[in-house]
Amino acid sequence: MVLLTETFWKSGQSKIRSAAIIIVFAFLSLYIPNYTGSYTPLFIAYVMSYVVLSMSWNFFSGKSGYISLASAAFYGLGMYIQAMYGRELPLAATMLLSAAVAFIVGFIIGVVTLRLRGIYFTIFTFGLTLFLNKFVHWYEGLFTRTKGRMVRPIDNFTIFYAVLVVLLITIIAVFLIDKSRFGLSLRCIGQNEDSAQHIGVATTRTKVLAFAISAAPIGAVGAVLSSATGYIDADIAFKMNASFFPVLMVIFGGIGTEYGPIVGAIAFYVLQDYLIKATPFYMIIFGAIMVVIVLVMPKGIFGTIQAYIVKRRGLSAGKKVTEDV
Repeated sequence: MVLLTETFWKSGQSKIRSAAIIIVFAFLSLYIPNYTGSYTPLFIAYVMSYVVLSMSWNFFSGKSGYISLASAAFYGLGMYIQAMYGRELPLAATMLLSAAVAFIVGFIIGVVTLRLRGIYFTIFTFGLTLFLNKFVHWYEGLFTRTKGRMVRPIDNFTIFYAVLVVLLITIIAVFLIDKSRFGLSLRCIGQNEDSAQHIGVATTRTKVLAFAISAAPIGAVGAVLSSATGYIDADIAFKMNASFFPVLMVIFGGIGTEYGPIVGAIAFYVLQDYLIKATPFYMIIFGAIMVVIVLVMPKGIFGTIQAYIVKRRGLSAGKKVTEDV
C-alpha cells in the first residue's frame, strides 16, 4: 500500500503541485479582496504582476539561456496602448491588443536577433527599451507637443481581477508548454544548442516563438497597471526596473525551476515593499540582501530547498539500502 501511494505521488506530483498552486492563487485572490481594505487588492495585484513578469522571463530566458532585457519594452507598450485606447475600448480589449502587439514586436525582434548568441542578444534587448524610450520622447515632443498621457482610472478591484486572469493564464500556459515537445526543445537549446540542432530541433524557430509568447503576458499586465498610475510618460512606461527586476526575481527564487519564479517574485516584492516603508536606505539594504542570497543560495530559494529535499531523499534511500544489507 505504501509503495503504491509513493508511486502514485511521484508520477502525479508535478500535475498535483501545478493544480494546487492555481487553486491556492484563485482561492486567496477571490477571498482576500472581499474581507480587506481597498488598498489590499492593488497590493496583491502588484505582487501577481511581478509573478507574471518573472514567469514570463523564466519561460524564455531561464529555459533557453538567452538573457533578455526587453521586458520593460513590452511592459511599456502595454501601458501606452491602454493610455491611447483605454477611453474608447473596454479593459479586456486593450489587454488583448497589448498582448497581441507585444507578441508581434517580440516575434519581429526575435527574427532579427535570435540568430545572435550570448551577450549580443542581451545588448540588443537592452537597447530596444532605450530606443523606445527615446523614440516616444521624440515623437511626443515633435508631433503631439506633450509629455506623457493621462490614463483612464480603473478601480482597484477591477485591476486586481484583470491581473489575476493574466496570472492564471500565464501559469497554465507555462506549465502546459513546459511539458510539451516545444518545451523540451527549448530546454535542449538551453543545455546545448549545437546538440539540439543535430537531433533535429528547429532552434531559431523555437527561440523566436518562445520569445514572442513570453512577451504577450507582459504587455497585458502593462496595460492593466497603466490604469493604476493615472498618468504615464516614456520614463515611467519604459523604466528599466521592469527589465532588471524579472532577472533578479528569478535568481532570487531559482532560475530554470518550475516554482522558483513564483517564490522569488512574491518574496522580492514583499521584501521590497517592506524596506521602502521601513528605511530611506532600502536600496542599499535590498542590494546587500540580494548579494547574500546569490552567494549563500546560488540556486535561489526554491532551487536550494529542492536540492536539500533531493539530498535528504538520497541519504534516506542510502540508509535504507544499508539497513537492508
